[in-house]
Amino acid sequence: MAYTADWNSLSGYRVPQWYQDARFGIFIHFGIYSVPAYANEWYSRNMYIQGTREFEHHVKIYGPHKDFGYKDFIPMFKAEKFNADEWAELFAKAGAKYVVPVAEHHDGFQMYKSSISKWNAYEMGPKVDYLGELKKSVEKKGMRIGASSHRIEHWFFMSHGKEFDSDITEDIGPDSLYWPAMKEPEDHYNLYAEPAPTAEFMEDWFNRTKEIIDNYHPEVLYFDWWIQEACMKPYLQRMAAYYYNEMEKIGKCGVINYKHDAFAFGCAVPDVERGQLPTAQPYVWQTDTAIGRHSWCYTTDNEYKDAEEIVFNLVDAVSKNGNLLLNVGPKPDGTISEEDKKTLLGVGEWLSKNGEAIYGSRCYKFTCEGPTKTEGGQFTDKKKPEYTPEDFRFTQNNGCIYATALKCADNGEYLIKSFETEKNAANSGGFSGIINKVTVLGDGSETVFKRDEAGLHIKTEYRSDLPVVFKIEVL
Repeated sequence: MAYTADWNSLSGYRVPQWYQDARFGIFIHFGIYSVPAYANEWYSRNMYIQGTREFEHHVKIYGPHKDFGYKDFIPMFKAEKFNADEWAELFAKAGAKYVVPVAEHHDGFQMYKSSISKWNAYEMGPKVDYLGELKKSVEKKGMRIGASSHRIEHWFFMSHGKEFDSDITEDIGPDSLYWPAMKEPEDHYNLYAEPAPTAEFMEDWFNRTKEIIDNYHPEVLYFDWWIQEACMKPYLQRMAAYYYNEMEKIGKCGVINYKHDAFAFGCAVPDVERGQLPTAQPYVWQTDTAIGRHSWCYTTDNEYKDAEEIVFNLVDAVSKNGNLLLNVGPKPDGTISEEDKKTLLGVGEWLSKNGEAIYGSRCYKFTCEGPTKTEGGQFTDKKKPEYTPEDFRFTQNNGCIYATALKCADNGEYLIKSFETEKNAANSGGFSGIINKVTVLGDGSETVFKRDEAGLHIKTEYRSDLPVVFKIEVL
């Protein structure tokens, strides 16, 4: 269908099956901010705010801002060891089905070849079309390429540099990396914040997004927050219509990820940053989180989540009809840290044995069981969940039910209460059918099982440091 730039037309959009089946993707934060590798990827903003630890760090290490500003990191951003094929191979081994590199972060530096601005990775720094190289390598491995735009926040992101003697001055123009550096809103969630982005800046935002669509055809187009501003609504509709129509021209169906109700519901895929939803949803959604607990980009003192915690996130999201977009933060030389690699390969090993419960799966009629409650909402991944062998998540695929015990039982004994044999199971939403066989996906071994009024009892010799998946075959 041909979309027009209005919510009524865009509501005809349907999430493609490939995305619903994929369930797991890789996010990548790699850019100039990887060079200072300090605090987080908001270094470009915070280094200009007097009194912050980033400000003090910057002066101590690099000197006064008027002599060494953010732009002066660009020659240091060489990415001399960047190898797109090696990255793609790692992501494929991790079990990812799509890859979403940040094309432009809040700092305004484009990680792709651009005709709009000279401040891009093809003309400066590494002098490579990072997005283009990744696209070739990722697609060669059978995965799908996406792109992420965080451009809209650049409206205010560098503004604090005008408050003291720095390299960001009042007379900067559109040819500056720092432009427009307008006053930052006191409330980032004020949908009518002033000063609102000008038509000139929003048109620039649209043109940059259009350039990514035209030149790279990303099958996932991810947008960070602040696009929900009231003034942006016509531009969002115009962009979405253009994107969906352009993708249809090449026989594909793209996916837009958004936050905070920036889009009318049903016109794109909602995303929850660093968090989960507490219950299953009738719509496809996504959670994005990072292996690094304190930063999306590489920092020298980050704390890394292990494979078990990531599998927790993945299984929980998929049981509730969600996808997981997992971020890695490469080093400024273009290599991926050993900590990131270890976690990715651990997830990949688990998926190689248990992917049947994830890829192509859908929600079962009940989703969760167990004493540990999942906190809903964004930014809830500050610490690793403490699950027990009584905590289960359910999916269904190929006519089978998959029950994932989030923690392995030391004695190999499990009880799934949701499968209790009650006369009113059909009316209560429980399971009233016949279980024919229960196997462990991890090694394909059959279990000893029985059902009674307490539930489904399972005993197995299988042990694992990661969640254990039971495949329940029914007659």
